Amino acid sequence: MTARTSQKLLAEGLGTALLLAVVIGSGIMAEHLSGGNVALALLANAAATVGGLYVLIEVFGPLSGAHFNPAVSLVMAARGELPMGLLAPYVLVQLLGAMMGAWLAHAMFDLSILQWSGKLRGGAGQWIAEAVATFGLLLVILRAPAGRASSLVAAYIGAAYWFTASTSFANPAAVFGRMFSDSFAGIAPASAPGFVLAQLVGAGLAVGVARLLSPRGASARDSDEEPRQAHKT
Repeated sequence: MTARTSQKLLAEGLGTALLLAVVIGSGIMAEHLSGGNVALALLANAAATVGGLYVLIEVFGPLSGAHFNPAVSLVMAARGELPMGLLAPYVLVQLLGAMMGAWLAHAMFDLSILQWSGKLRGGAGQWIAEAVATFGLLLVILRAPAGRASSLVAAYIGAAYWFTASTSFANPAAVFGRMFSDSFAGIAPASAPGFVLAQLVGAGLAVGVARLLSPRGASARDSDEEPRQAHKT
């Protein structure tokens, strides 16, 4: 049975909110418990994100595709796998969900609900890292064998936390939500535009490479056996 539009939007909004609560909440907890060891804090943050992301994709994928990410939704709409009329509503609920996920994390840790991040993240290395992180995420989503996207996406994001200089946001909604948290996982609003632009560039490159890797003459729909499940952070 096909999910109604309202169910799809609820799944995207709720899934994105829970994803950001996992990312930000685990960052707060890791910072509290790591005793100043940044590597240990990042390891805990990454492990929680991998587990949370896998579960959320499994739970919400059959309803909405589990994008939780405007870059993913944009690519899926361009490929005809998401109706163009749903693109704007998907992005809207993803952004709202990301913001509410940050607020939920703050509430759980008795922090001020409303806050702005002061954590500056910028420079060529960070922007290249975000392009690479998003390129890899979209390529995994577009090339993952049927039924294996959730585990492969989660595994890739866990790796990208460590091999990218930016710790792999790879998601404009994650950037938006993390602006509202002055915590380990936050990003200053002034740093957000550079991250989002780099993510969109990475997503576009992934689409081009995925097309080159597809069998000649095969369309996106021809090569897929089931609706695409995707996501991140």
